[in-house]
Amino acid sequence: MKILVVGNGGREHTLCWKISESTKADKIYALPGNAGTADYAENVSIAVDETNQIVDFCIENEVNLVVVGPELPLTLGLVDQLEAAGIDAFGPSALAAEIEGSKDFSKRIMEKYGVPTAKYQSFTNVQRAEAYLSEIGAPCVIKADGLASGKGVFVCLTIEEAQNALNEIMGEKSFGDAGNRVVIEEYLEGQEVSVLAFTDGKTYIPMVSAQDHKRIFNEDQGLNTGGMGAYSPAPMYTEDVEAFVNQYVFEPVIKGMEKEGRLYKGVLYAGLMLTDKGVKVLEFNARFGDPETQVVLTRLDSDLIDIMMAVVEERLDTMDITWKEDAAVCVVMSAAGYPGAYKNGTPIVFKEPDAEIAHNSFVFHAGTAIVDGQVVTNGGRVLGITATGSTIKKAIDNVYRRVETVDFAGAHYRTDIGKKALLYQK
Repeated sequence: MKILVVGNGGREHTLCWKISESTKADKIYALPGNAGTADYAENVSIAVDETNQIVDFCIENEVNLVVVGPELPLTLGLVDQLEAAGIDAFGPSALAAEIEGSKDFSKRIMEKYGVPTAKYQSFTNVQRAEAYLSEIGAPCVIKADGLASGKGVFVCLTIEEAQNALNEIMGEKSFGDAGNRVVIEEYLEGQEVSVLAFTDGKTYIPMVSAQDHKRIFNEDQGLNTGGMGAYSPAPMYTEDVEAFVNQYVFEPVIKGMEKEGRLYKGVLYAGLMLTDKGVKVLEFNARFGDPETQVVLTRLDSDLIDIMMAVVEERLDTMDITWKEDAAVCVVMSAAGYPGAYKNGTPIVFKEPDAEIAHNSFVFHAGTAIVDGQVVTNGGRVLGITATGSTIKKAIDNVYRRVETVDFAGAHYRTDIGKKALLYQK
C-alpha cells in the first residue's frame, strides 16, 4: 500500500514510524513532514490546508490510504474530498470533526446526550460575557470556540485574569475568527486523563490511557501549551473509571453523532477530569493527541494499518487490538520562549545513547527541519523524547537519560513528567 500521513508534528512522526512497522506499508509519504518523518517517508512540500492539492497528489501518486493527523484539514473537509475522489481516508468528516472545531457545538452535544461535563455558557457578545463573569466569579475557564492550536484555553483564578482572557480572545482577536465566540466554564479540580478510542461510527475500541502535562513549567505552573509531555498508562484511570467512561462518554457520543447525521470515524479523543464528584469531560478532539500519540502508539502491539482499514471499512467489530505491558513516557523539548515568541533555525545536536537506552527510547521530531544537511529547530515544541520501561519509574529514568543525549541552544523541558503517576504506585 501507498500511505500518506498529513501533518508535520510529533504525532505525525510517530504515525510514520508505527505505520512503517506494518508489512502492508510499501511506500509512505509525509505532507509536509519534518526532519524525523524523512527517516520513514518521502516528505511532500504541500501545506496541510491545501486540500485540493493534497487530493491531486494522491490521485497522481496512486495513494491507497490517507491518515490525517492535524485538526485543521479535518475541519476543512479533507476526508470528504478524498472519499469523493475514491481514496480511503482515516479520520472524521468535516461534520463529525466539528466536535473539536467548535467547543460550543461539543458542549451542546454533551448536554444533549447526557455526557458529564462542566457547566457552561457561550457568548458572541463581550459585554454579555463580562456580565456572566460578574455573576459566576472566579475561578473559571475561558475558551476560544474555534481551533487555536491548543492555546485558546485560559484557566482564570481571578476575575482580572478572566477579563484579560476575554479581551485577548474577543478584543485583541489573538486567535482570529476562532475567538468570535467564547465558552465560559466552571473550574474543575482533579487529575486530567486522556483516553483515545478507535471508532468506525458503530463500534469503538478504547486505547490505553495517558496523562498529558499542559503547563510549561514543573508542578503545572505557567502558561498552557500544546503539551509538554505525557505518560501511559495513567494509574488513576482504574477499571471502574474506564467502565464509566465507556458507558457515559464514548457510547453516547458516538451513537449521538450518528443520530445527528455526523457518523464519526477515526480517532475520538476524550480529555477527562477525574474530580471528587466523578468524571467530567473537558474536551473532545477529532484526532490523535500530541504528545499522547507518542506514548500510546509505542505501546500498541497490533498492526496500525489493519486497525485503520477496519475503521475505514466499518468492520472494527472484527478487530482484536493488543497492547504491550510496558509503560511509556514522553518529554517534550521546546524552544526558548515557547509558548510565546521563539526563533527557528537553531542547530540540534544528537549524541549516540548507550545500547540499553537506544533500545528502549525514541526521538520523535515535532518542530524540526533540515537546512543544508543540518537538523534545526522549526517550531515551539521541537522534539518528543519517548522511552518505555517495565514500570512508569523505569520509563521515566530511561526517557531522561535519552534527553541528556540531545541538545540545542535554549532547550527547555519539564523535569517532572510522570511524577504524578508515582503517587499511585504501591
